[in-house]
Amino acid sequence: MRSIRKAATAVSAVLIAAGLLAACSTSPGQPDAGGKTAITVVSLKPGSEQSAFDAFENQVKQFEAANPDIDVTSQEYEWTGPTFTAQLAGGTLPTVFTVPFTDGKSLIERGQLADLSQYVRAFGYADKFNPTVLRSGQSADGGIFGVPTAAYGVGLHYNRTLFKQAGLDPDKPPATWDEVRSYAKQIAERTGQAGYAQMTQENTGGWMLTSLTYALGGRMQVANGDKVEATIDNPGAREALTRLREMRWQDNSMGSNFLYDWGSINQEFAAGRIGMIMAGSDIYESLVQQNNIKPADYGLAVLPLAPGGSAGLLGGGTLAAVNVKASPKQQAAAAKWIDFYYMSKFLKQDAAVLDAKTLSESKQPVGLPKLPIFDKATLDQYNQWIKPYVNVPLSQMRSFNEGIFDQELAGEPTAHTQEMYAVLDTVVQAVLTDPGANIDQLLSTADSDVQAILDRG
Repeated sequence: MRSIRKAATAVSAVLIAAGLLAACSTSPGQPDAGGKTAITVVSLKPGSEQSAFDAFENQVKQFEAANPDIDVTSQEYEWTGPTFTAQLAGGTLPTVFTVPFTDGKSLIERGQLADLSQYVRAFGYADKFNPTVLRSGQSADGGIFGVPTAAYGVGLHYNRTLFKQAGLDPDKPPATWDEVRSYAKQIAERTGQAGYAQMTQENTGGWMLTSLTYALGGRMQVANGDKVEATIDNPGAREALTRLREMRWQDNSMGSNFLYDWGSINQEFAAGRIGMIMAGSDIYESLVQQNNIKPADYGLAVLPLAPGGSAGLLGGGTLAAVNVKASPKQQAAAAKWIDFYYMSKFLKQDAAVLDAKTLSESKQPVGLPKLPIFDKATLDQYNQWIKPYVNVPLSQMRSFNEGIFDQELAGEPTAHTQEMYAVLDTVVQAVLTDPGANIDQLLSTADSDVQAILDRG
C-alpha cells in the first residue's frame, strides 16, 4: 500500500493540467513488480486533517489484507469542473475516481468511463438501487458505468453561535425565505458578520442559483422528447436573483466577499464569519476534516420551499467510476474497491460496523444525514448498525433529518449541466457586484447562451 499526498496549490494545478504529475500519469493498467494488480484510488480532499488520512489508509490496509493480490495507491482528490476537465484531457485521472451525478451521462456517451455492469451485477445489488439514482450512471441501454455512492439534498447550513449572538433561537432555523432574509439582516447588524453568503464561481454559483430557483418553483431546463429547452428566464430564477439583490444592496447582510467557491465558502462558514449558506447536506464531513469546525457551532435545516406544487428541493450525488484506460484486471480490482469502500457498508452489518469503528477511532464524522441510494428501509437499517459509533451532533441537524423526506426531491438539470452552471456563475456575480445589474436582461442572455450549448448536442 502506498500513499500519494499532493498539495492543492497553483503549482500542482498547473502540473495537473500539463499531465506531469508522475504519480497520476503512470499507465492505469500496469501491475507492479510483485505481480499484484496495482490501482490508484481517490482518497480525501487536499487539506484534510491527518487523522482523516490515517483513517482512510487504515481502510486501504483492510482492503489489501482481504485482497492480497491488489496493491492500492491513494491520491488526494477534489472534484471541480475546471480541474476535472484538465485531468480528463491530460490523462491524469486515477483508476477509481468520483464525479457528480450531473457528469455521468456525458462521460458515458463519450466513452470515458469503464463498463462496470458485470461486476456490479455480480455483487448482487444492481437491482436494489433507486432507479432514479442509478440512472445517472447508466448508458442508454442500461449498462452501469458509474456506481452511485452517495445522494444529498441541498440544505440550509447555519452557525448556531452567530444565531445566539444575534438574539435568534438556534433551535428554530428559518422556515421561509422571508425569514432567511430577516435572520441574515439581524445577524449582520448585531454581529458584524455576513448573515448569509452565496457561492458564485467554479460552477457553484450556477448550482446554487439553480437550487434557489427550484425552491422558489422554477426550473432551468425542460425536456421535450429528444430536445432539451433552456428555461432559465423563469419567474423562480427572477425571484431568486431579486432576493439576493435585496439582501446584498438593501440589507447589506451578505458581507463583502462575492467570489466564493465551494471550498472558500466552507472555510469562512467554519471560521464563524457567515451565518447561513446553502450547500449539499453532506458538507459537515468536509467542515470537520478540512476546516476544523466547532461542532457546537453547526446547524443544518431543510431548505425553505415556496408554497405551491412547483417548488422542489434540488438533489444530487456522487458516482464512483473507473478509468476507461485501465486493464481488465485493474477494472476488476477497482470494482472490488468500490464495493468495499463505498457500497458494502450499506448492505452488510459487519462492513457497516467496521467502517464506522475505523472512522470513529480516528475521530472522523460518523452518522451524518444521508439520502438513500437504495431505499429508505435500507438506509434506516444502516443507521441502526452504526448507531453505537455516531459522533456527530444529530440533535443540531433535526430540522433536516425530520423534514427532508417530506420535501419533493428534484434531480439536477441533465443536459450540459456544468456548462450551464458556468454561464449562471456570471449572472450571480453580476447581481452581487453591480447595483445596476438588469436581472431580466441577464436571464434572457443566459437563456440564449445555454440554449446554444444545448443545441450543440
